[in-house]
Amino acid sequence: MDSITIFLQTLTPPHQALAATIFTWSLTALGASFVLFARNISPRLLTVAQGLAAGVMLAASFWSLLSPAIEMAEGLGMLPWVPAAGGLLLGAAFVGLLDKVLPHLHPGFSREQAEGVKVPWSQGALLLAAMTIHNLPEGMAIGVSYGGAALDVEGSSLGSALALSLGIGFQNVPEGLAVALPLYAAGLSRWRAFMFGQASALVEPVGGYFGALFVGSALPILPYALAFAAGAMIFVVIEELIPESQRSGYTDLATQAALGGFVMMMILDVALG
Repeated sequence: MDSITIFLQTLTPPHQALAATIFTWSLTALGASFVLFARNISPRLLTVAQGLAAGVMLAASFWSLLSPAIEMAEGLGMLPWVPAAGGLLLGAAFVGLLDKVLPHLHPGFSREQAEGVKVPWSQGALLLAAMTIHNLPEGMAIGVSYGGAALDVEGSSLGSALALSLGIGFQNVPEGLAVALPLYAAGLSRWRAFMFGQASALVEPVGGYFGALFVGSALPILPYALAFAAGAMIFVVIEELIPESQRSGYTDLATQAALGGFVMMMILDVALG
Protein backbone atom coordinates (compact mmCIF):
# COMPACT_ATOMS: atom_id res chain seq x y z
CA MET A 1 0.00 0.00 0.00
CA ASP A 2 2.89 2.37 0.76
CA SER A 3 4.28 1.89 -2.75
CA ILE A 4 0.90 2.86 -4.23
CA THR A 5 0.80 6.00 -2.10
CA ILE A 6 4.36 6.93 -3.12
CA PHE A 7 3.47 6.43 -6.78
CA LEU A 8 0.34 8.59 -6.47
CA GLN A 9 2.36 11.38 -4.83
CA THR A 10 4.41 11.69 -8.02
CA LEU A 11 1.28 12.58 -10.03
CA THR A 12 -0.82 15.72 -10.25
CA PRO A 13 -4.32 15.43 -8.65
CA PRO A 14 -6.15 15.04 -12.00
CA HIS A 15 -3.72 12.29 -12.99
CA GLN A 16 -4.07 10.66 -9.57
CA ALA A 17 -7.83 10.58 -10.13
CA LEU A 18 -7.35 9.31 -13.67
CA ALA A 19 -5.12 6.46 -12.47
CA ALA A 20 -7.60 5.58 -9.71
CA THR A 21 -10.60 5.56 -12.04
CA ILE A 22 -8.78 3.51 -14.67
CA PHE A 23 -8.29 1.01 -11.83
CA THR A 24 -12.01 1.07 -10.97
CA TRP A 25 -12.91 0.67 -14.66
CA SER A 26 -10.56 -2.33 -14.94
CA LEU A 27 -12.41 -4.06 -12.10
CA THR A 28 -15.71 -3.45 -13.90
CA ALA A 29 -14.15 -5.12 -16.95
CA LEU A 30 -13.04 -8.01 -14.73
CA GLY A 31 -16.59 -8.50 -13.47
CA ALA A 32 -18.03 -8.30 -16.98
CA SER A 33 -15.48 -10.88 -18.20
CA PHE A 34 -17.22 -13.61 -16.18
CA VAL A 35 -19.94 -13.62 -18.83
CA LEU A 36 -17.39 -14.99 -21.32
CA PHE A 37 -17.25 -18.38 -19.61
CA ALA A 38 -19.94 -18.57 -16.90
CA ARG A 39 -22.85 -20.88 -17.73
CA ASN A 40 -25.27 -19.19 -15.35
CA ILE A 41 -25.18 -16.87 -12.37
CA SER A 42 -27.26 -17.45 -9.26
CA PRO A 43 -29.88 -14.76 -8.50
CA ARG A 44 -28.66 -14.94 -4.90
CA LEU A 45 -25.17 -13.93 -6.05
CA LEU A 46 -26.52 -10.93 -7.96
CA THR A 47 -28.57 -9.94 -4.91
CA VAL A 48 -25.44 -10.02 -2.76
CA ALA A 49 -23.54 -8.00 -5.37
CA GLN A 50 -26.20 -5.29 -5.55
CA GLY A 51 -26.60 -5.11 -1.77
CA LEU A 52 -22.84 -4.93 -1.29
CA ALA A 53 -22.58 -2.10 -3.82
CA ALA A 54 -25.35 -0.18 -2.04
CA GLY A 55 -23.61 -0.50 1.32
CA VAL A 56 -20.22 0.54 -0.05
CA MET A 57 -21.66 3.62 -1.78
CA LEU A 58 -23.63 4.70 1.29
CA ALA A 59 -20.59 4.40 3.56
CA ALA A 60 -18.36 6.16 1.03
CA SER A 61 -20.89 8.98 0.76
CA PHE A 62 -20.58 9.72 4.47
CA TRP A 63 -17.07 8.70 5.52
CA SER A 64 -15.21 9.84 2.39
CA LEU A 65 -17.36 12.78 1.28
CA LEU A 66 -19.94 14.27 3.66
CA SER A 67 -17.92 14.06 6.87
CA PRO A 68 -14.84 15.68 5.26
CA ALA A 69 -17.09 18.34 3.69
CA ILE A 70 -18.47 19.29 7.12
CA GLU A 71 -14.99 19.32 8.66
CA MET A 72 -13.56 21.47 5.87
CA ALA A 73 -16.46 23.93 5.95
CA GLU A 74 -15.91 24.45 9.67
CA GLY A 75 -12.18 25.00 9.09
CA LEU A 76 -12.94 27.57 6.38
CA GLY A 77 -15.23 29.53 8.69
CA MET A 78 -18.48 28.46 7.00
CA LEU A 79 -21.62 27.19 8.68
CA PRO A 80 -20.71 23.47 8.61
CA TRP A 81 -24.10 22.20 7.55
CA VAL A 82 -24.63 24.65 4.66
CA PRO A 83 -22.19 23.15 2.10
CA ALA A 84 -23.09 19.61 3.18
CA ALA A 85 -26.85 20.10 2.83
CA GLY A 86 -26.72 22.35 -0.23
CA GLY A 87 -24.16 20.29 -2.11
CA LEU A 88 -25.95 17.02 -1.33
CA LEU A 89 -29.28 18.29 -2.63
CA LEU A 90 -27.67 19.72 -5.77
CA GLY A 91 -25.87 16.43 -6.46
CA ALA A 92 -29.06 14.43 -6.03
CA ALA A 93 -30.97 16.89 -8.25
CA PHE A 94 -28.29 16.63 -10.95
CA VAL A 95 -28.47 12.84 -11.15
CA GLY A 96 -32.26 12.97 -10.82
CA LEU A 97 -32.40 15.23 -13.87
CA LEU A 98 -30.15 12.84 -15.83
CA ASP A 99 -32.43 9.99 -14.76
CA LYS A 100 -35.49 11.81 -16.10
CA VAL A 101 -33.97 12.96 -19.40
CA LEU A 102 -31.35 10.40 -20.50
CA PRO A 103 -32.87 7.32 -22.17
CA HIS A 104 -31.90 4.23 -20.14
CA LEU A 105 -33.01 0.78 -19.05
CA HIS A 106 -32.25 -0.90 -15.73
CA PRO A 107 -30.98 -4.50 -15.74
CA GLY A 108 -33.77 -7.08 -15.52
CA PHE A 109 -36.45 -4.88 -17.12
CA SER A 110 -37.98 -5.27 -20.58
CA ARG A 111 -37.22 -2.90 -23.47
CA GLU A 112 -40.68 -1.35 -23.07
CA GLN A 113 -39.83 -0.25 -19.49
CA ALA A 114 -37.05 2.10 -20.59
CA GLU A 115 -37.01 5.47 -18.79
CA GLY A 116 -36.16 8.97 -20.00
CA VAL A 117 -36.80 10.43 -23.44
CA LYS A 118 -38.13 7.78 -25.82
CA VAL A 119 -35.59 6.88 -28.52
CA PRO A 120 -35.17 3.85 -30.83
CA TRP A 121 -31.99 2.65 -29.09
CA SER A 122 -31.10 -1.02 -28.71
CA GLN A 123 -31.52 -2.73 -25.35
CA GLY A 124 -27.75 -2.84 -24.95
CA ALA A 125 -27.39 0.90 -25.52
CA LEU A 126 -30.16 1.63 -23.01
CA LEU A 127 -28.54 -0.60 -20.37
CA LEU A 128 -25.22 1.09 -21.02
CA ALA A 129 -26.84 4.50 -20.51
CA ALA A 130 -28.31 3.35 -17.18
CA MET A 131 -24.91 2.27 -15.89
CA THR A 132 -23.38 5.52 -17.16
CA ILE A 133 -25.80 7.42 -14.89
CA HIS A 134 -24.74 5.05 -12.10
CA ASN A 135 -20.97 5.30 -12.64
CA LEU A 136 -20.59 9.03 -13.33
CA PRO A 137 -21.13 9.98 -9.64
CA GLU A 138 -18.54 7.38 -8.62
CA GLY A 139 -15.94 8.92 -10.93
CA MET A 140 -16.79 12.42 -9.71
CA ALA A 141 -16.48 11.32 -6.08
CA ILE A 142 -13.01 9.89 -6.66
CA GLY A 143 -11.94 13.01 -8.55
CA VAL A 144 -13.01 15.51 -5.90
CA SER A 145 -11.40 13.34 -3.20
CA TYR A 146 -8.00 13.48 -4.88
CA GLY A 147 -8.44 17.16 -5.67
CA GLY A 148 -9.25 17.85 -2.03
CA ALA A 149 -6.29 15.84 -0.76
CA ALA A 150 -3.93 17.99 -2.85
CA LEU A 151 -5.23 21.18 -1.21
CA ASP A 152 -4.00 19.88 2.16
CA VAL A 153 -6.99 20.95 4.24
CA GLU A 154 -8.34 19.35 7.38
CA GLY A 155 -10.64 16.41 6.70
CA SER A 156 -9.08 15.45 3.37
CA SER A 157 -6.16 13.08 2.77
CA LEU A 158 -4.60 10.94 0.08
CA GLY A 159 -5.32 7.87 2.22
CA SER A 160 -9.03 8.66 2.31
CA ALA A 161 -9.08 9.16 -1.48
CA LEU A 162 -7.28 5.84 -1.92
CA ALA A 163 -9.78 4.09 0.38
CA LEU A 164 -12.65 5.49 -1.70
CA SER A 165 -10.97 4.22 -4.90
CA LEU A 166 -10.53 0.74 -3.45
CA GLY A 167 -14.10 0.55 -2.12
CA ILE A 168 -15.67 1.66 -5.40
CA GLY A 169 -13.31 -0.62 -7.33
CA PHE A 170 -14.27 -3.70 -5.34
CA GLN A 171 -17.99 -3.12 -5.80
CA ASN A 172 -17.45 -2.52 -9.53
CA VAL A 173 -16.62 -6.22 -10.04
CA PRO A 174 -20.20 -7.40 -9.46
CA GLU A 175 -21.54 -4.31 -11.24
CA GLY A 176 -19.77 -5.29 -14.46
CA LEU A 177 -21.35 -8.72 -14.28
CA ALA A 178 -24.76 -7.22 -13.48
CA VAL A 179 -24.65 -5.30 -16.78
CA ALA A 180 -23.18 -8.06 -18.97
CA LEU A 181 -25.34 -10.96 -17.78
CA PRO A 182 -28.81 -9.57 -18.71
CA LEU A 183 -27.47 -8.68 -22.16
CA TYR A 184 -26.25 -12.22 -22.71
CA ALA A 185 -29.58 -13.58 -21.47
CA ALA A 186 -31.36 -11.23 -23.92
CA GLY A 187 -29.55 -12.81 -26.88
CA LEU A 188 -26.31 -10.89 -27.34
CA SER A 189 -23.12 -12.88 -27.88
CA ARG A 190 -20.84 -13.36 -24.89
CA TRP A 191 -18.27 -11.02 -26.41
CA ARG A 192 -20.75 -8.19 -27.11
CA ALA A 193 -22.24 -8.57 -23.62
CA PHE A 194 -18.73 -8.25 -22.17
CA MET A 195 -17.97 -5.17 -24.27
CA PHE A 196 -21.14 -3.42 -23.10
CA GLY A 197 -20.41 -4.44 -19.50
CA GLN A 198 -16.90 -2.99 -19.40
CA ALA A 199 -17.96 0.13 -21.33
CA SER A 200 -20.45 0.98 -18.59
CA ALA A 201 -17.58 2.27 -16.40
CA LEU A 202 -15.66 4.18 -19.08
CA VAL A 203 -17.31 7.37 -17.83
CA GLU A 204 -15.53 7.02 -14.46
CA PRO A 205 -12.09 8.20 -15.70
CA VAL A 206 -13.78 11.19 -17.36
CA GLY A 207 -15.65 12.13 -14.17
CA GLY A 208 -12.56 11.51 -12.05
CA TYR A 209 -10.18 13.62 -14.11
CA PHE A 210 -12.46 16.62 -14.49
CA GLY A 211 -13.70 16.36 -10.89
CA ALA A 212 -10.13 16.71 -9.59
CA LEU A 213 -9.39 19.48 -12.07
CA PHE A 214 -12.50 21.42 -11.05
CA VAL A 215 -12.02 21.38 -7.26
CA GLY A 216 -8.32 22.14 -7.57
CA SER A 217 -9.14 25.59 -8.92
CA ALA A 218 -10.73 27.04 -5.77
CA LEU A 219 -10.62 25.90 -2.14
CA PRO A 220 -14.01 27.37 -1.04
CA ILE A 221 -15.94 25.16 -3.47
CA LEU A 222 -14.38 21.94 -2.17
CA PRO A 223 -16.91 21.25 0.65
CA TYR A 224 -19.75 21.80 -1.83
CA ALA A 225 -18.09 19.54 -4.41
CA LEU A 226 -17.61 16.71 -1.90
CA ALA A 227 -21.23 16.96 -0.76
CA PHE A 228 -22.39 17.17 -4.40
CA ALA A 229 -20.66 13.86 -5.16
CA ALA A 230 -22.18 12.34 -2.01
CA GLY A 231 -25.68 13.44 -3.01
CA ALA A 232 -25.23 12.00 -6.49
CA MET A 233 -24.16 8.63 -5.08
CA ILE A 234 -26.90 8.52 -2.44
CA PHE A 235 -29.50 9.20 -5.14
CA VAL A 236 -28.22 6.22 -7.14
CA VAL A 237 -28.33 3.98 -4.06
CA ILE A 238 -31.92 4.92 -3.16
CA GLU A 239 -33.26 5.10 -6.72
CA GLU A 240 -31.55 2.04 -8.20
CA LEU A 241 -29.37 -0.22 -6.07
CA ILE A 242 -31.61 -0.85 -3.07
CA PRO A 243 -34.79 -1.51 -5.14
CA GLU A 244 -32.86 -3.74 -7.57
CA SER A 245 -31.29 -5.73 -4.73
CA GLN A 246 -34.77 -6.44 -3.31
CA ARG A 247 -36.43 -7.48 -6.59
CA SER A 248 -35.26 -11.09 -6.57
CA GLY A 249 -37.08 -11.79 -3.30
CA TYR A 250 -33.96 -12.36 -1.18
CA THR A 251 -34.63 -9.28 0.91
CA ASP A 252 -32.81 -10.43 4.06
CA LEU A 253 -29.76 -11.40 2.01
CA ALA A 254 -29.74 -8.02 0.26
CA THR A 255 -29.93 -6.21 3.61
CA GLN A 256 -27.11 -8.29 5.10
CA ALA A 257 -24.93 -7.66 2.04
CA ALA A 258 -25.60 -3.91 2.26
CA LEU A 259 -24.57 -3.88 5.91
CA GLY A 260 -21.45 -5.85 5.06
CA GLY A 261 -20.56 -3.42 2.28
CA PHE A 262 -21.09 -0.46 4.60
CA VAL A 263 -18.82 -1.92 7.28
CA MET A 264 -16.14 -2.86 4.72
CA MET A 265 -16.03 0.69 3.30
CA MET A 266 -16.07 2.23 6.78
CA ILE A 267 -13.08 0.11 7.84
CA LEU A 268 -11.19 0.98 4.65
CA ASP A 269 -11.74 4.70 5.14
CA VAL A 270 -10.87 4.74 8.84
CA ALA A 271 -7.82 2.50 8.36
CA LEU A 272 -6.39 4.42 5.39
CA GLY A 273 -7.76 7.90 6.03
